Amino acid sequence: MHGFWKRWMEGWCWVVLAFGAILALVAWPATAAPGRFVFALIGRDPATDALLVQPGMRFAVGLMGALTIGLGLMVYGSVRAGANAAGWKAVTSAMVVWFVIDSAISISTGFPLNAVSNTLLMAGYLSPVLGSGVLSPRQPAT
Repeated sequence: MHGFWKRWMEGWCWVVLAFGAILALVAWPATAAPGRFVFALIGRDPATDALLVQPGMRFAVGLMGALTIGLGLMVYGSVRAGANAAGWKAVTSAMVVWFVIDSAISISTGFPLNAVSNTLLMAGYLSPVLGSGVLSPRQPAT
């Protein structure tokens, strides 16, 4: 991946990393405000904000943030390392699995706007992957 598509994907990674940081900060009450805003934005129930006071929820959301940061770094590493077609197929397969499971959970638990944001995130990921041709075995990796 190179040029425009590489820059696009690197920007995508930074957005994912920033979102992960917002989620991770929910683990501590003093830094939870941005995460509370996100939950209020995507949740239909005004009581959702109160859930983030509970230590178990702060733990779960904080871990989601850590995993999201890991996802952003994994894709960033793939871009920077010049992953080959097999590498991009593995990452893309993982993204599809995430998208299906996360969106199904989002819809079934009353957070359908998260499924919408997942769709935008997936489109932002697939655009450079498909546009650059990195899934083709004949495409140069860099």
